[in-house]
Amino acid sequence: MSNAEIQIHFPRPGEWEEFTLTPIYRDKGGYRPPARFTQDEIPAEQAPAMQAVVAALVGLGEDWQAVKVWARLKEFFVADNPMRTLETVELTVEAVHAETKGRRMFTARDYPEFTVASPAAVDFFKYFTKHK
Repeated sequence: MSNAEIQIHFPRPGEWEEFTLTPIYRDKGGYRPPARFTQDEIPAEQAPAMQAVVAALVGLGEDWQAVKVWARLKEFFVADNPMRTLETVELTVEAVHAETKGRRMFTARDYPEFTVASPAAVDFFKYFTKHK
């Protein structure tokens, strides 16, 4: 498994239409290329996977709103066949409380839907962290 990740920043918590996506990875030469994408720069074929991420974040509810998300590729053994693995994208979310403005981190332990097993989510992750 790689140590790559995608960071997504929402400047206005609860407003999912505006974000900055930053892939973090090292290329073959060890250099971590800087790259940032706004919502307008996400390719149309990748938009459904981004919408799946937002759908998982909406599960936080009204009190907590995501401000930053870390997405990492994880590999799990399939329960009914331990010789087979499944790639998923796991989200870690920093959220701010609507009233108190306190901050908290949420993981897949808090919200199982933060483990996104769809092939589109895995393809989305690999699209932005491909090593050139």
